[in-house]
Amino acid sequence: MVSNPGMPDRPRAPPPQPTDDAAAAEGGGVRISKLMSERGLASRREADEWIAAGYVRVAGVPAVLGQRVAPDAAIEIDARARRLQGERVTVLLHKPVGYVSGQAEDGHAPAAALVQPGNRWREDRSRIEFHRGHLRGLAPAGRLDIDSTGLLVLTQDGRIAKLLIGDDHRVEKEYLVRVRHLGPGALPPAGLERLRHGLVLDGVTLRPARVSWANEDQLRFVLREGRKRQIRRMCELVGLEVLALKRVRIGSVVLGALPSGQWRYLGPNERFV
Repeated sequence: MVSNPGMPDRPRAPPPQPTDDAAAAEGGGVRISKLMSERGLASRREADEWIAAGYVRVAGVPAVLGQRVAPDAAIEIDARARRLQGERVTVLLHKPVGYVSGQAEDGHAPAAALVQPGNRWREDRSRIEFHRGHLRGLAPAGRLDIDSTGLLVLTQDGRIAKLLIGDDHRVEKEYLVRVRHLGPGALPPAGLERLRHGLVLDGVTLRPARVSWANEDQLRFVLREGRKRQIRRMCELVGLEVLALKRVRIGSVVLGALPSGQWRYLGPNERFV
């Protein structure tokens, strides 16, 4: 084609891009993760995770990420991948200050970001093998505000989430709370009694709580409910400033010696109630 010197050349349309299937054909096959998805063996993401973990073989040879195979290739899946696919895990995390319980907000990272192999507690006795699939759908069952520390439960199991945060939940949660009395002298006995029963938040009378002194500047709270910033607001109503708040137990599961910023799996024989 000869350009007309009086007219600008028309821009040429870019050549059509090959589809995934066409690209696969040109490369001598189909991406193995796509083929596994088409056969209903796994999602593409699961397939890539299994391949990376060494759980997938093609004709007896370990597969590699991005590998292309024939459409009728014989694909073998390790039994461990199947077990992981059906396994719903629960993680116990010692949340530090500065992390939010749920989605990232205001530049603060979610606590779930700490659930990585390098942060797993070396004393974890669960014998559960870590798998990247354990991070999918891992959601907090309850919350700790950004300034609080201690035991945070993250789970893939809807039954555990309902048990801990459902409308009818009755699982005890225990906290150690370091406080400072804003009035003269120490907190009077009447203030302690009000913490135990009689306070109202958001127009609702709080359920009875067990509150006692753990030492001269630290209170122990045991609650069966979890309103937003409940303990801090309760303390404010009786003239106490909260200096530090740490959750140390949920039901029968204790924080124990789990270090700050580290996590472990809920063991197969552990129960919250």
